[in-house]
This record gives sequence, structure tokens and C-alpha cells, in this order.
Amino acid sequence: MNQYGPSFTFLGVPACDLAALPEADVVILGAPYDGGTSHRPGARFGPQAIRGADYLPQDGSRPSLAMRVDALKDLRVFDAGDVDMYAPDSAASLRRLEDAVFAVADAGAIPVVLGGDHTIAWPDATGVARKLGYGRVSMVHFDAHADTGDTDHGSLIGHGQPMRRLIESGALRGDRFLQLGLRGYWPEPETLDWMAQQGLRSYEMTEIVARGLDECLAEAFTIATDECDGVFLSVDVDVVDPGMAPGTGTPEPGGLTARQLLDAVRRCCYELPIVGVDVVEVSPPYDHAEITAFLANRVVLEALSAIARKRRGDSWDPRQPLLQGR
Repeated sequence: MNQYGPSFTFLGVPACDLAALPEADVVILGAPYDGGTSHRPGARFGPQAIRGADYLPQDGSRPSLAMRVDALKDLRVFDAGDVDMYAPDSAASLRRLEDAVFAVADAGAIPVVLGGDHTIAWPDATGVARKLGYGRVSMVHFDAHADTGDTDHGSLIGHGQPMRRLIESGALRGDRFLQLGLRGYWPEPETLDWMAQQGLRSYEMTEIVARGLDECLAEAFTIATDECDGVFLSVDVDVVDPGMAPGTGTPEPGGLTARQLLDAVRRCCYELPIVGVDVVEVSPPYDHAEITAFLANRVVLEALSAIARKRRGDSWDPRQPLLQGR
């Protein structure tokens, strides 16, 4: 069941019960939580917005023009609904989410979590690490913000701290943490010093513009796959310039384009051993014409389509003309 509003699944894929998971390649979970938000709230409504953002029927089918697959049919994709998450009891909410993600990973499926604010990355990646082993999962993290703060008003729980919690707990290694799209005026020098001590590789937008996104991704992929068994992909929609993703809690001008993010996510999921995904910080109250919800929906579809194409086992050339070989 979905926590807010009517219950429906991601683009009409079959529903499932976490207590009796079917054989699945991918299980979608909603994490309707924004108790860690530091500025504009509303991300608790993100999962519902992401599930339904489309102009096509909710029929459980989405053939990809680029990847030549229909991920929602070629993969066994199910939607387990929302995890019960209530901001007044943040610790219990995050434990429930971690257990839900672990249940999906333990069943051999890839968890795809729809947020919610970025606090949820802590239980999401921890749940996968519980299955694969602490220190055996790397992270590729698209975000305007590093999310490596220590505390916020004395709390260890918040959307500015999940990456520090993951590293401090040992669930993920700092030197296998790849961040892309950082910019703006936070964090402060002390936090940057801590990040450097942990070995994070953080690509600020100035470097991405100077070197090119493709070159930065190639370098990040080499690090992410060194001495790790899987990669967790965490996408904060505020990595995209707010002109193309206005519906988010902490907008920062000067980010990636929507096209760059979709291409990057596709490449991540085609080239890397992805073991978990989350898409976070969609805040519908601040969206306009569902621009941000549509983008987040397509981030999920690009990820699933690339995973489906990779599992098919044949090569893929992005330069191939659309109608060639049909």
C-alpha cells in the first residue's frame, strides 16, 4: 500500500508483498520520508509522483527507443508499495526501510527505492551492504551536495548526513565513494577536510565542465569497481539545474542538464554491476507541470532499461540509427 493517496504501482507493474516476495529481478519500494529535510519539505510525496508521472497508460510496458528493450517486461519488475515511514519516529522509520531493502537484496533482486529526502540513502545502501558485506559495495552519487555533514541541530539523522553515516558505520568505504555534480557553497572547509581524509572522490561541476562528464564517469567507474562486488547508484534530482528540476527542497543553480543525467544513469547501469538504486528529493509541492517528477520517472526507466539491455548480453552502440536492423 502507498502511504499517501491512492495505491498504484510504478507505471502499472505488478504489486508484490515484502512478506512473500516473488521471483524478481527488481523490486520497487517507496520511502515517503522528509523528516530529514533542512529547507523546503514535501519529498514525502515524491514516491507517488514518480510512480505516476507519464502521459502513457499505466500498462506495465515501456519499450526504450535507445536501448531496444522493454525493461518492465524483459525484467521481472514488481512494486512492493511504500515502507511505513513517519517523521516523528525517524529512527524506527529508517530501520524499517533498511529491513525492507535487505529483504529485497536477500531475495536476489535489485531494490529501487523512490524517495523521500536523501536521508534514506543511509538505510538503502546499508540494507544492500548487509547482504553483500560491509565494505564490498561502492557508491556512485549524483548530487549538488556532498551530504557528508556531521550533525544538524544535534541530530545524526538528516538529508545532509547520510553519506557520513554510511562511511562511519563501515557499510561503505570512503575511498569507493564517487560523487558527481557537487557545486555551490556547502559544505564548509572542515567537512571537506573530513571527506579528503576518508578518500572520497568528489567531482565538482567546475571539474566536470572542464574535463567533460564522460571522462569523469570513466574515471569514477574504475574506482567504483576496484575491490567491490557491486555498486549502489544514488540520484538526487537536485544534481540537475533547477531550471530543469524545480521541484526539490534545496535547489542549487548551475547543475547538469536533464539529458546529461539520463545519459549518465544509462551508462552507469549498463557498464557497472548495479546492486541498488535510489532516486530522491522530488518535492511535488515545489514542482511545476510535473517537470521534476517526469525526470525522476525517466531516471528510473533509464536505469531499468540499461540493466535489461546488459542482461541480454549483446553489445549496445549509442550511435546506432533508430531504425537500423528493424
